[in-house]
Amino acid sequence: MSDAGTVTGKVVVNRVVSLDGFIAGPGHTMDWVFEHMSADTVPDVMAATGAMLIGRTTYEVGKRMAGQNASYDGGTQFVLTHKPPAEPDPSVTFLTSGIEEAVVTARSAADGKNLEILGADVAAQCLQHGLVDEILVYVVPLLLGDGVRFSPPGLGRIDLEPLSNTQSGPVTMLRFRVRK
Repeated sequence: MSDAGTVTGKVVVNRVVSLDGFIAGPGHTMDWVFEHMSADTVPDVMAATGAMLIGRTTYEVGKRMAGQNASYDGGTQFVLTHKPPAEPDPSVTFLTSGIEEAVVTARSAADGKNLEILGADVAAQCLQHGLVDEILVYVVPLLLGDGVRFSPPGLGRIDLEPLSNTQSGPVTMLRFRVRK
């Protein structure tokens, strides 16, 4: 996706996934991610990221995990929600717009770098609206058995073009271009 040459970064869905296809465990637990990943695992991805657009549930999980090695500097953070919290959080910007406007806003803040999309619902909305350029998947050697699936039911078919696969310790990174 590009806006008449003014935006150069990509919109990238970023996912850590268990081998059985879960991005979060039961109760949206994600502590298992940090057993295998840190910002140091993917320094090139972090350097290419200018902003993040996340869903409210992902934001709340991140708040619960603060202090558990959940520190990533992915640029300006935007949280897409129907209801912003009563107490503002100065570290994020809450958006109540539709998905397309939220992507435009967050992408503008990325300042030419990539906009990372985190959160199952926000990612699905972006994919359904054709707003995603690439998907990065970090497969960790773990079976969770239950939790939040990589994609929700009803997403529909999305064709992907494999771009690369790399290994960093126990983590396999897969990169795909979304065919439009």
